[in-house]
Amino acid sequence: MARLPYLEADQVAPEYRDMLKRNTNLHKLLVNSPEMARAFNGIGGYIRFKSKLDPRLRELAILQVGWMEKSEYEFTHHVKIGKEFGVTDEDIAGLMAETNGKPSKLEPLAKAILKGAREMVRELAMPDATFAEIKQHLSDEHMVDLVLTIAFYCGVVRVLATMKIDNEPYYKEVLQQYPIPGVN
Repeated sequence: MARLPYLEADQVAPEYRDMLKRNTNLHKLLVNSPEMARAFNGIGGYIRFKSKLDPRLRELAILQVGWMEKSEYEFTHHVKIGKEFGVTDEDIAGLMAETNGKPSKLEPLAKAILKGAREMVRELAMPDATFAEIKQHLSDEHMVDLVLTIAFYCGVVRVLATMKIDNEPYYKEVLQQYPIPGVN
């Protein structure tokens, strides 16, 4: 159960109701601090709609963070979002295999990005070798977007966990297809 209330549109000042158009528990809770919610939505919106980073690779990086952190909410939401941006079931199977140190059919750049995301989750930073491997394929702008995306979602999973935000029932069905070890 969430530590703060989920607010509905009629409980929020009219100028902040636009932040509830996605109607997720995360947004309903964050709007308890409407200006912070707006700032949060600004970065999230930039990542999803304005970044020039390949959206499939972006979503794979986000999924890796959610998977590593055992964040049911983050992982299941981004399975759905990722599929809208070209992530396939084979990609998700590849992510799981790569996380477990097993081979996958993912292309080298996707493998390197997943590795970098795992390193940022586990070790705080991507080592030079991983960064250089990814940098062979991405521009400086793309590298900034990738690193900030991974870092932002490392923060998002901590917000979800600390606020004990409940996953919506629809997304729980995703866990049946992609069970996260250690998550009920």
